[in-house]
Amino acid sequence: MIRTCRKFLRVFLVAMALFPSYSSGPAAQASGEALTIAAASDLSYALQEAKAAFEKETRWKVRLSFGSSGNFYSQIQNGAPFDLFFSADVDYPKKLEAAGLVEPRSLYEYAVGRIVLWVPADSRLEIEKRGLNALLDPGAMKIAIANPEHAPYGRAAVAALQKAAIYDQIAGKLVLGENISQAAQFVVSGNAQAGIVALSLAISPAMRDKGRYFLIPPQDYPPIVQAAVILKGATNKEAATAFLDFLKTAKGLEIMKRYGFQLPEPVARK
Repeated sequence: MIRTCRKFLRVFLVAMALFPSYSSGPAAQASGEALTIAAASDLSYALQEAKAAFEKETRWKVRLSFGSSGNFYSQIQNGAPFDLFFSADVDYPKKLEAAGLVEPRSLYEYAVGRIVLWVPADSRLEIEKRGLNALLDPGAMKIAIANPEHAPYGRAAVAALQKAAIYDQIAGKLVLGENISQAAQFVVSGNAQAGIVALSLAISPAMRDKGRYFLIPPQDYPPIVQAAVILKGATNKEAATAFLDFLKTAKGLEIMKRYGFQLPEPVARK
């Protein structure tokens, strides 16, 4: 029992240190003008950087919440008080749009995500030579992916494993994170020997110096088309529009590019 508690505490502390799930400054908490954003967890670092730049250039403050796209979709259907929703799967915003829960013509496909096979720096798995086939090695006892039930990156991982014709052989090794950040936490904390995670996390400050990765060919899984929408119940639609406009500028797109996202067309204004 004590060992189990210590193991849980270790994962929790790593999670809090490396992958913050929520971010807000004192001004944001005190202001009714704060822009509230629900975002897929692959954006944990990209949007925090965008938030800092946006707040510097405008009068608005931003509060960010990160999680799985499917869970946020369910919360928004039940009236969760967010202004903006950044999904890792364009289908969720489209469903909300069809249900009349978003502002007309606000849907913006902001990026296409990518997945990688990530292992700790000292791992003996030969991912550079063998790619996903390295997961057949006995040393890969546990393999972390996001839960495909509600995480688009989890569905992409399953598709890539099936394309490599190894899914049935390694299915028993899979451990599911609630979202892609939690799947990454499992590998960083040592509770899994490998993980299929978002490129945006693999090259983030939390992971880039702690391991190495193999970029899974994009043709091996369905495109991870990501989109944002302004929600119908938003209390700060002006700020929500301004934030989306910021992401379409050269500065906003450069932030997304730095975290490995494929950028939308046309390219940025100014």
